[in-house]
Order: sequence, then C-alpha cells, then structure tokens
Amino acid sequence: MKKVCWPYFDPEFDKLPERLYGPPCRVCIDNESLDDCTVVKVDSVNKQGLLLEVVQILTDMNLTICKSYISSDAGWFMDVFHVKDEHGNKLTDENVINYIHHAIGTTKPDSLNKISATAKAYADHESFSEPETPTEHTAIEMTGTDRPGLFSEISAALADLHCNIIEAHAWSHNARLACVAYISDQSTDTPIDDPGRLASIEDHLTTVLGATNGRSPGQTSRVSNQWTNYNEVHRSMTTSMTNVERRLHQLMLSVRDFDAPLLLPKAYANATALGLESGGEDHDHRERDHQDQGIGIKTTVRIERWEEKGYSIVNVESRDRRRLMFDTVCTLTDMHYLICHASLNSNQGVAYQEYFIRHVDGKALNTESEKERIIKCLEAAIERRVCEGIRLELCADNRVGLLSDITRVLRENGLAVVRADVATQGEKAVNAFYVRDISGNEVDMELVESMKKEMSPIVLQVTNESPRPSSPERSLFSLGYKLRSQIERLSHNFVTIK
Repeated sequence: MKKVCWPYFDPEFDKLPERLYGPPCRVCIDNESLDDCTVVKVDSVNKQGLLLEVVQILTDMNLTICKSYISSDAGWFMDVFHVKDEHGNKLTDENVINYIHHAIGTTKPDSLNKISATAKAYADHESFSEPETPTEHTAIEMTGTDRPGLFSEISAALADLHCNIIEAHAWSHNARLACVAYISDQSTDTPIDDPGRLASIEDHLTTVLGATNGRSPGQTSRVSNQWTNYNEVHRSMTTSMTNVERRLHQLMLSVRDFDAPLLLPKAYANATALGLESGGEDHDHRERDHQDQGIGIKTTVRIERWEEKGYSIVNVESRDRRRLMFDTVCTLTDMHYLICHASLNSNQGVAYQEYFIRHVDGKALNTESEKERIIKCLEAAIERRVCEGIRLELCADNRVGLLSDITRVLRENGLAVVRADVATQGEKAVNAFYVRDISGNEVDMELVESMKKEMSPIVLQVTNESPRPSSPERSLFSLGYKLRSQIERLSHNFVTIK
C-alpha cells in the first residue's frame, strides 16, 4: 500500500502576525491629553475602505470629528481622531467608550450593519441589548429630475398602490432627486415579493418620476427593488442612517448631480436666480467658490500633484459641520481612490481637509478632466447636505397614508421638500423635512403657523436652519412679482397625469 504524505500546517501559523505585531486592531481612547475633546487612536492592519468604516462608526454615534490625522500607506493603518459628543463635550459615558472599543475592533462587512444599528442606542444613552432580528422590508431606490411637489407625488403614488412606507430618505440637489424608501404591504405589513406587483409599482413610480417638464438630456428615472440587500434594523430615523446616506451619495453620483442641469424646471430657475441652488458654469480655475448657506463662508477644492511620491493632494476648505468628513471620505472611496494620508482641522467654523490619494491601482491622477471630476464630485458631496429654508419636525400616530397627507399639505402651501427623513418609532411616525418656498422667497412663518392648525393633532416643530440677511431685492418685491409667486404656488398644486 502506497503511503500518502501531506504537508503539515501549524494551526497557530495564522496567528503569527498577531503574535509578532500584536492584535490586528488596537483602539486607544484618551480623555486625559486634551481638555475639550476625546482622542481616539486606531492602529490596525490596513485594508481598502477601513477609514470609511471607522468614520462611519463615529458618525453613527453622533460624534463630531473636529480634528484628525490619518496614515494608511503600506500595510498599516494609523488614525487619530479628536471627537466630541453631540453636545460639544468630551466622552464620559463608559458605555459609549466601551462600545467604540468593541465596534472599531470588529469592522467587518457582515458585522458593520449590526454595529451601525446599535450605535445610536449608545449615543442616546440607552441600555445596550442585542438588536432584535429585523423585519425585512422592500427597499425602493428612485432617481430622477426633481420638481416642486415630487416627493409628495411619490408618497401619494405609494399610498394608492397600497404600500405602507416604513422609512424613507430623500435628497434634492441641482434639480436631481435621490430617494430610498422601505415599504411593506399595507394589509399584511410584510415584504412585497410578488414580481408582478413589483413591476407595477416600478412602472407607476417611473411614470411619476418622468412627468417633469423640460427634462435635461441624459436624465433618467429609475426604480430599483432590492429587498434582499437591505436587511437592516429600522428602529428609528437615525438607525443605520449612515448606510442609507452612503447609498444616497451613490445615487446622486449616478445621476451626475455634480453637473449643473442644462434645462432647469421653472421653479428651480427662479430659485437659482435668487441664489438658492448651487451649481453653475465653471471658469478657467481649478477652484470654485460657493456661498454656503448665505453666511459668507465658501467651499474651495484644489488638487495638486506630488511627483516625488506619486500622490495627488486634495485640499478642501468649507464651512464646518457634522458628517463633513464622512461625506468627503465616502465620495473618494466610492470613486475608487485610496486615501493614503489625510488630515482634518476646524477653526472658528471653518474646516480644512487634506487628502493624499492614488487610484486603487496605485497610480496618481494624470488628466485634467479627472481632476475636474473629483473637484465637482467633492463640491456636490459637501453641498447636497446643506439645505436652504427651514426644518420641519412632525410627530403623529402612524397610519397608512399619513406621509401622503403631510406632503400634500406642504405642496398646497407652496413649499418644496429639498430633503426628507421619514421613519416610524413604534406606533409613532417621526418625520423631518427641509422645505423652501417654491418661488424662491423666504418661507413665510405665518404660513407655517396656519399649517400647524391645519395639521392638528400632528405635532409640528420648526427650526430655521439658515437665516439669511435681508437684501433690497428680497424686501422690495413688486406687486407683479408677488402676484406671479402666488400663481406659481397655485400651479404646483396640480399633478401631471399621464
């Protein structure tokens, strides 16, 4: 009998790197070095996308990254983050600190959704428990040319199709709309998996999305049903929010919202004339300046090349805000660039970001057109989260058709939704809308007060996110202009039927 020999592999061999260099990921949280913020240090074996995963975890916990230093060239990843909680204080809750240790140490694709699902519970100081098995819903993705009242039409269409909207998030920028909605069957509250019904929903929504007059060439309307890929916990408006926001960034990128539309719908043309919409013609520079919420701070993006090291250096200067670093890192990662080194610093409301990037194949940026595209995409990533107008927060007992009724009232009062976050918390529906006047005027607060009475018993809270100084052009509207504005308000109450 022939003797068969097999090579021997020591089972401890796979652990050799850890025995030589220590654990694959080390997290140190320092509350002693600085007086005003907590220092989070991460040392780990490097992999593509790791920086985005770490930033996502910190962002999911509503932490503000006020300073950061990143080095992830070669095989090791070393990051330092200076963070504050949502109240601007250091991290003192031991549960939060322990959770960051645990979450960053287990940043694997199959565990990241579960990590994101529990991050908000820690941030809100809730007692920790393993998330329950989530109820699976049907996820619908929509992109198309935006127009005043479109989000209202989408919610009304889903109500007519006997779909219950469990959660929805929508962004509008440069006359494009991206929306992710989680729906279930109205009667059974179960996922919709019948192919015929899904095709009917897709056709109906595509008709609604495609009803925009004067669509720009190359614009598309798309509905994607991916219920098997969105098995996430949906307990509140902010649960796994960053995952949804990354998808919204990707959808906006797919419809090229970084390009100014060739032909704007009439209401958007009015808004652009008054400086409410970003975008416009580029000039000879590799630098653009955009007014950020009308407060005088501009967004500037520059790209230089470091020939000796083969890096392209991206410098971004903008108004500081939460989730800024996530938006930038998310965009560069989804455009398939490696972030080898980076730094972020903020001072008196201004954020300075610097990224040393290469292609995933190790090459630097070579063409001016590629630099141009990165500049446009980063500008769009920063701008699409900045909303003009006011924020409306509504809370009511959940029922089928509630979202359709709320958005109908907004549309009938001449308010366009530029961003929406809709969710259910138990028996309650919690909605947040950023709205602006469709005619380009400042939102009339007396109109909002009358809407409160009309929507009663729905609880409505108002936050003015971007107060702008008055100007002669705004305060001295002619009678003809006011009449035209009222006619536009009335005209947008009619829904196009095909």
